[in-house]
Amino acid sequence: MLFKETIAAFIATFGFGIIFNIKGKNLIFSSIGGMISWIIYKLALQKTGSDIAGLFISSIVFSAYSEACARILKTPVTTIVICALIPLVPGGGMYYTMYEAIRGDMNKSFQTLATTLASAGTLALGVIFVSTITRLISSARHHYMEIVDKNRRPY
Repeated sequence: MLFKETIAAFIATFGFGIIFNIKGKNLIFSSIGGMISWIIYKLALQKTGSDIAGLFISSIVFSAYSEACARILKTPVTTIVICALIPLVPGGGMYYTMYEAIRGDMNKSFQTLATTLASAGTLALGVIFVSTITRLISSARHHYMEIVDKNRRPY
């Protein structure tokens, strides 16, 4: 079952990549990112039993993948990270939030809304976490290289 879901995640991400006008190698690597995000989410969900923990772990992994691919492919990180998010976006949660609100069951609607917002927030936090760590490492490396270059210069 996981294999079929993984292939579906790849195809869905590929389709959204086409809609977002991503071309060539970037489209393939973006689709692989979507596939990775789904696999990691499902495996983390099995291990932890928590939807939020699974989403957070998955968002960290696919964000790190996106950062690495962006540097290798010399493309903006958002090109890959947005597509990798597609399989995990809690669109169904928003649908059921509105569905319950229209039915008049406000308690169920607010409960679904809270779960949906927690899922979306968790995904955002994972992406921001990896992005921040990447920038800190890049900044430290740049600063270190300036110091090394300054020490190598003959005066």
